[in-house]
Amino acid sequence: MTENSVQSLHTSAQEPGLREAWQIVLGRLRPEMSKALFETWVEPLRPLSYREGVVTIGAVNPYGRDWVESRLKSSLSRLLAGVYNAPLSVQVVVDNSFAIDKAEDSDPTPAPVSGDPPQESEPDSVPESSAGESSRRENSPRKIMLQRAYGNRRAAVVQPERGMFLTLYYFNNWLPLLGHSAATIILAARSMCYWNPLTGELRNTVETDMAELAHRAAVSVRTVKDVLAQDLVQRYFLRYVVRRMMTPNGVRTAGITLQVRMDDPLTPTDQEEYNLPENERWYSAEFSRENDED
Repeated sequence: MTENSVQSLHTSAQEPGLREAWQIVLGRLRPEMSKALFETWVEPLRPLSYREGVVTIGAVNPYGRDWVESRLKSSLSRLLAGVYNAPLSVQVVVDNSFAIDKAEDSDPTPAPVSGDPPQESEPDSVPESSAGESSRRENSPRKIMLQRAYGNRRAAVVQPERGMFLTLYYFNNWLPLLGHSAATIILAARSMCYWNPLTGELRNTVETDMAELAHRAAVSVRTVKDVLAQDLVQRYFLRYVVRRMMTPNGVRTAGITLQVRMDDPLTPTDQEEYNLPENERWYSAEFSRENDED
């Protein structure tokens, strides 16, 4: 089947072909993303049309459109092209009408605004068959809250969905022990890495240099050097090795390879108090020092 004939069969979102193709794409994206990201950004999307080699996708609001454009568009194009076995492109537009239609079809009761107390009903008045619908309704306030938080121009700059894992334990226990400069440099180093505590995915070794680390932490390069030499920092949070390269003028420093601990260990005092010593090294062998304890 040629590309033109495929396009002629799928010119409207009402035709089964485009819907089925979209469901295949959703099935492939779902395991590749966190549940929160998928439910917030992908589930609200709707395929609108496939014409002249262009698949048009509808987003709820401008921020949803921009998020898909910048972070998901290439994946959507690749997956849809694979489903149709034809080259195509994806454009994302704002289309609020489908969200209204979906709400009318699936839930005739308006969802309560985030912060409003849920209306209670007598147990006998709720049929057992409506349990699934009630469960879905409970998600509505959260989705409205997320749209409020993310769906504005300020959020487009702040990008609140891009966060960094930080415990109160680090703030309350490690900050006084490390000092502000060291605590900030550790957080700056973490911002260059990736860790998903839910899935265990970890990318905590980066090639950088002390000037970049100093810039991110808003401190001097000298401060970075002093912090990286501290025993507590080396033992529990940051390790580095110097990268060197050969030049016509001899061997030159090319930066550092930094390994960053992304979870928060217990402080030495708490290790002793709770009898939870750190028996395993968090860093790789290449980052070991001669004076490291066994």
